[in-house]
Amino acid sequence: MRAGRLSWLLPILLVSAGCSAGGGRITGSGNPDGAGGDGFVPPRTDPLPPVSANCTHFVAPGGDDDGGGGPAAPWRTLKRAASSAKPGNVVCARAGVYAGAVVIEVSGTQDAPIVFRSFPGETAIVDGGGLSPSSDEQMFLVEGRSWITIAGFEIRNLRTTRRGTVAGFWVTDGAHHVQIRDNDVHHIETRAGSDGNAHGIAIHQHSDSASIHDVAIDGNKVHDLKLGASEAVVVNGNVTAWQITNNEIHDNDNIGIDAIGYEGTGAESDRAREGTIAGNLVYANDSFGNPAYGSSRSAGCIYVDGGAKIVIERNVVRACNIGIEIASERGGKYASDIVVRSNFISANTEAGISLGGASSSNGGTERCSFVNNTLFQNDTRNGGTGEIQFQYNTRDNVLKNNLFFASKQGLFIGSSSNAMSGNVVDSNLYWTAGGGEGSWKWKGKDHDTVTAYRAATGNDAASIFAVDPLLVDDTGKDLHLRRGSPAANKGAVLAASGSVDIDGDVRQKDATDIGADELR
Repeated sequence: MRAGRLSWLLPILLVSAGCSAGGGRITGSGNPDGAGGDGFVPPRTDPLPPVSANCTHFVAPGGDDDGGGGPAAPWRTLKRAASSAKPGNVVCARAGVYAGAVVIEVSGTQDAPIVFRSFPGETAIVDGGGLSPSSDEQMFLVEGRSWITIAGFEIRNLRTTRRGTVAGFWVTDGAHHVQIRDNDVHHIETRAGSDGNAHGIAIHQHSDSASIHDVAIDGNKVHDLKLGASEAVVVNGNVTAWQITNNEIHDNDNIGIDAIGYEGTGAESDRAREGTIAGNLVYANDSFGNPAYGSSRSAGCIYVDGGAKIVIERNVVRACNIGIEIASERGGKYASDIVVRSNFISANTEAGISLGGASSSNGGTERCSFVNNTLFQNDTRNGGTGEIQFQYNTRDNVLKNNLFFASKQGLFIGSSSNAMSGNVVDSNLYWTAGGGEGSWKWKGKDHDTVTAYRAATGNDAASIFAVDPLLVDDTGKDLHLRRGSPAANKGAVLAASGSVDIDGDVRQKDATDIGADELR
């Protein structure tokens, strides 16, 4: 029926004209259709080249750190390799278990990067079981280094009962051109109760003097983490030109992917920006029972907390607490110029999409676009958040071309706050499992009919109501459209929709379909 459907974990395609791989800093003309009020043009993310398999140096459990690192005299430890590799080296670790932690003490160059990887066809395991962290500890630390790739390792079993932060990967101090690719990161755990913090992969920079830039987190598996108050994968602070792509992130007890601003210095440079979150499969991340959260269910599959100029596209997010959340936890600060497009969002316990601060004292969400997403039966606990919720301090956001397939509860939008202005909601398709018109809450007022909702809000003049979108599977297993879907060719033509759908199929320029899928 379809041509060109892609695996979720394949490298993503070119999505718009612009800069080089790994995101970029580019500008364009202002866009009234929600691609960014300040003229932001979404970055292009090129497929990353294959990780070099031309091994020049070797590490093996039976090796000798006094050797030369050649195939006949491999080093014994990754620590030795991480202090000895030269630009252009490809260090291959043979199968076996290596004790963590590894501090990368070398840098490559643009013409001669350094690669640390498992030997092709084998898996080198970096194990933290022998470590007893007294405070912070990382299995791989990249501090101020550049032109480094770390690929194909299994990273496991780092645990602490003390305050501090443990992590599988930690990149900091102005590092740049760093790639973390195709690793399996699991069982990184804090057991410090409500004071604990842990990450699978963390990019942190809280300095105005130098940003971390040109960082790729691609093709990794990150799962079964005990995170405390932290996140499985995070870019935090002064980090720019980055990509989080083609990862599988699941079964963690807090947020899956997070892009954070204003947590350190609070300056405008202290925010993750100009990045891409694309092609990821994120599921079953739930904060319930996490000692830092107790009975609260607040873990997003994908969260932007005060970040700016980020594209979130072509992800499958399901069975978290919140599918995709765009907000700011800092009073007076906003997540801004975020484009959320062409995502499948389903079966999350609270909202499918959430925007705005959780309270009036928080910041909010401004100039963001939520376009061409397919939302399927979220708010599974029937808590009144609906498929999408508007919280406090939302302004000048665009919500168009989205396909809403609600549960029998029938609640599409949950909005209890009057602290909102300039938001545009239109050209969507609404359908419920029960087949009725559904309901909306807008600025705290309930509307149980389409006529009442439109009259009271001015929203959705061009939207489609109570019409079955004809999904391939209406139990949520396949959210693509069937032939004859009323969503076909009914969307508004928006620059923010981008050039491809969730599968990488090219969108029609003059007749966009509603939802993440473009029928072929």
